[in-house]
Amino acid sequence: MSAPRSGPLARAGMAIADACERFFPDAFVFALAAVLCVFALGLFLGETPVRLVTEFGGSFWSLVPFTMQMALVIIGGFVVASAPPVARLIARLAAIPKTPRGAVAFVALFAMLASLLSWGLSLIFTGLLVREVSRRIERVDYRAMGAAAYLGLGSVWALGLSSSAALLQASPAAIPAALLPVTGVIPLSQTIFLWQSLALAAVLVAVSVAVAWLSCPHPDQARTASEMGIRFEPLVIEKSVARTPGERLDMNPLPAVAVALLMALYLGFQVSEKGFTAAVDLNNFNMAFLALGLLLHGRPRSFLQAVGRSVPATAGVLIQFPFYAGVFGLISKTAIAATLADLFVTLTTRGTFPVVVAIYSAVLGLFVPSGGGKWIIEAPYVMAAASAWKVHLGWTVQIYNAAEALPNLLNPFWMLPLMGILNVRARDLAGYSILQLLFHLPIVLLLCWLFAWTLPYVPPQIPVP
Repeated sequence: MSAPRSGPLARAGMAIADACERFFPDAFVFALAAVLCVFALGLFLGETPVRLVTEFGGSFWSLVPFTMQMALVIIGGFVVASAPPVARLIARLAAIPKTPRGAVAFVALFAMLASLLSWGLSLIFTGLLVREVSRRIERVDYRAMGAAAYLGLGSVWALGLSSSAALLQASPAAIPAALLPVTGVIPLSQTIFLWQSLALAAVLVAVSVAVAWLSCPHPDQARTASEMGIRFEPLVIEKSVARTPGERLDMNPLPAVAVALLMALYLGFQVSEKGFTAAVDLNNFNMAFLALGLLLHGRPRSFLQAVGRSVPATAGVLIQFPFYAGVFGLISKTAIAATLADLFVTLTTRGTFPVVVAIYSAVLGLFVPSGGGKWIIEAPYVMAAASAWKVHLGWTVQIYNAAEALPNLLNPFWMLPLMGILNVRARDLAGYSILQLLFHLPIVLLLCWLFAWTLPYVPPQIPVP
């Protein structure tokens, strides 16, 4: 009797995944390749080697604060998830799917819905959910499920509440002075809460879950976590007994709870002064998770043990972000940015503008994988062209947001935190994420173009001083 065969989409997913395991380089190689490619482009455009080397080195450490923020996203998420109450919640969620195919689809849906609230929440919690599901369900393909956990960052995150570009454009104080006359202030009602944006997000979620379901390999053909040599320790650390006065202080909940309450009080002040959307930045996001971790663990020793177990997952972020910062400097501080801007404006018309914006933003995202930082580079000329062609400015922001997520399915930059949690390499996840990209790309281009015709142009709304 022949073994059961997987469907055509599952076979395609396995084929791409197998090819990626053979030919897809490590995420660090992507960072080095980006440096060399952009450096070569600078030379081609007439920049001197000395100028390029200077801008690369001068920008190398410019993302140190952001690097620390990203490391703390991982640490804070792991600390919260490893607290007994949250670990029990993750275990309950992991018990919902009953089959390998259902598990992959469930993880995909959870990742995308969570990313609409917070990409950091999606990345960490869904990664820990995958670890728990893989322990419970036999013969589930670990590569397919890991790629499903990444779908929040690779599909709809920028269409939700953590959209860097939309939040920046809605906050007058955050918009650079040179950009404000070009774009004006664009409220969230004209970006992420447009019905067109909500419809685009809903379509992407539905398609992504369907692809995840259909591409999941048959159990007989799956590669499980154990077959990949991956083993996980339980999230919750067993309680120890204090034997000395010093250990009793380590396990006394009073200091941890008191400091956590102070942190919570500060966050409350931030929300009351700025409003919720303006207060939800990476610093406050990380503080909220650390405060919640202190409260949930209750004891300093338990909290620090959880931190220690999370630190190895930050290795990729710590070493690779400086190289991407150098790429950012090479593009933004040399003739490359101006050349791209001129080329962009030259190639667009009213009809082609939405599609060109989407393709351009996706391509540039391969080299500058930062939603907020890249928007500062693009916004001056993209939004000026939008006004020239009378395209809705808020929808232009959403075109950028939808397209900006596409390169995440190929570039392992944002995979790094998830890779650390799942103990995998970029090549392990790339096959199934590339399969999703083949579906996402035409959908994003079509809907960005189609919905652009449904919105009237409104001139920049510049606040009166």
